[in-house]
Amino acid sequence: MNYINIQEIDSLQEWVKEAIAIKKNPLQHKSLGENKTLGMLFFNPSLRTRLSTQKAALNLGMNVMVMNFTNEGWTLEFEDGAVMNQGASEHIKEAAQVVSQYCDIIAIRAFAGLTDKEKDNAETVLSGFLKYATVPIVNMESATGHPLQSLADAITMEEHKTAHRPKVVLSWAPHPKALPQAVANSFVQMMQLQEADFVIAHPEGYELNPEITKDSKIEYDQNKAFENADFIYTKNWSNYKEYGKVTNLDPNWTVTAAKMKLTNNAKFMHCLPVRRNVIVADEVIDSVNSVVIEQANNRTYAAQLVLQKILKDGK
Repeated sequence: MNYINIQEIDSLQEWVKEAIAIKKNPLQHKSLGENKTLGMLFFNPSLRTRLSTQKAALNLGMNVMVMNFTNEGWTLEFEDGAVMNQGASEHIKEAAQVVSQYCDIIAIRAFAGLTDKEKDNAETVLSGFLKYATVPIVNMESATGHPLQSLADAITMEEHKTAHRPKVVLSWAPHPKALPQAVANSFVQMMQLQEADFVIAHPEGYELNPEITKDSKIEYDQNKAFENADFIYTKNWSNYKEYGKVTNLDPNWTVTAAKMKLTNNAKFMHCLPVRRNVIVADEVIDSVNSVVIEQANNRTYAAQLVLQKILKDGK
């Protein structure tokens, strides 16, 4: 069993219930991971993903090994048949098989390069490990998805669920740097498994991959999108059509208290890290309706549920 995409799970509602049960007693299955090792491979930086996944493994009694390929590992080659006379020192064929001998589960974090859309959509790093590793793989954020984050988001929304069918808005916000679409993609895919009125709000030209958004409602007027919303999830992503480009820095898309007044007393969500007063105003993220810290806490129980299911699947 691997955990690569949230849409691969059998029942989101059941997974969320199980995660909330784990949260109430996180050490209940402390012996499940005894004498098992989680290998965490980072090709990009991390704070919440690394610490929450590591804590989840420790809650299950697992040993944890962490390696940062940004400054510790050999540069890997992923192309089959490559003549390795340039920068790469080791091929994924050997690396994945070797790491598999040391670990019972491999968790990988590798962002989009944002220069080659085809290469990013092919998920070069993640696909390489899936092809050559001999143990389960967990996606800790790849070029196109962040399923651990979206599972934590689903847990958070369940804990703050409304008595009525909720309106949920995923809103783009400005950012000075080009950011991947991964978090937004997985949130969209998670919402497609929910009973909710879901709206994606962004400036024209900032459409996500249509193969992911499918028939999700898109609104180019942020104020209109916010009307009567119960949850506002804000995230920046760079241009998908003009791939990896920052073509809009409109500060009018920053989430402010005035915009939140248009909602139905909505909860504010963000995956973190967040640029204050660019993505969201202090007055919003510091308000009682902000659940960003709860989201971060739920990252542990999302990861623990995934690891627990993989460990049980292997028995």
